[in-house]
Amino acid sequence: MVSSYIAIDWGSTNLRAWFYRDGECQQTRRSEAGVTRLNGRSHQQIFDDITQGWPVGELPVVMAGMVGSNAGWIPAPYLSCPLMLESIATQLTHVGEKRWIVPGLSINRSDNHNVIRGEETQLLGAQTLAPAAVTVMPGTHAKWVVSEDDYIVDFRTVMTGELHHLLLKQSLIGNGLPEQHQDAQAFQRGLETGINDTSILPRLFEVRAQHLLGALSRESVSDFLSGLLIGHEVSSQQRQLALAGPVTLVASPQLTQRYQQAFTMIDTPTQWLDGDRAFQQGIRRIADALTH
Repeated sequence: MVSSYIAIDWGSTNLRAWFYRDGECQQTRRSEAGVTRLNGRSHQQIFDDITQGWPVGELPVVMAGMVGSNAGWIPAPYLSCPLMLESIATQLTHVGEKRWIVPGLSINRSDNHNVIRGEETQLLGAQTLAPAAVTVMPGTHAKWVVSEDDYIVDFRTVMTGELHHLLLKQSLIGNGLPEQHQDAQAFQRGLETGINDTSILPRLFEVRAQHLLGALSRESVSDFLSGLLIGHEVSSQQRQLALAGPVTLVASPQLTQRYQQAFTMIDTPTQWLDGDRAFQQGIRRIADALTH
């Protein structure tokens, strides 16, 4: 088993790196030099900066995320699902001496065209630490992954986080609003509306109408809209996937709490796993496979 390696999560906007020696994390580094924020520098230069002083060349380096996209360092392929999870580690893209990029995953059917890049590594970790038939990874583009034993059978993407940002920042809904405050009651009311209404489009304009008519505080629009979108996401995917639970949530504590509220309302049990922990466990599985 490999116990010394370098793990890198290289996304669109951020970069995180971990140096492991004998199974223990020696150092963690973070940077805002995601693949869309190179600022004229090459991927090699960014890599050299984030790993400066680490034993690159001596230890294996495993990278995942948008670093393997067509905007990244070297394009890594999408592996077609259904797929055995273990096969991800056997189809890495070689970048240089002892450096590899993890492939993405794809679904290409008439009823579902989808891709994952980065979350596949979290999924590897989640299926080790908190296995479940359905794994949900909330975020800008929330991923809902269906597994059977050690196979990835299907997955869906819901653009909840991005839609919330666009509606609040670039649509009439958020136009002219003051600074937003946390409002647990507004979020709960949004959840109830989103879960119980199968047609969300007419409800979106009502978000603006509510605060114009005094039914919703202007400072609470963000939380109500968040509840509305998350509630609709969870209820629609429950119907799509016929959830029986438990569901594994891979996310930050704050996002997890919001989704747990929604799952509680549809009587679906959940278990939580921190995203960084899932990623690092996934990289550990991949690094170990490099020696076999």
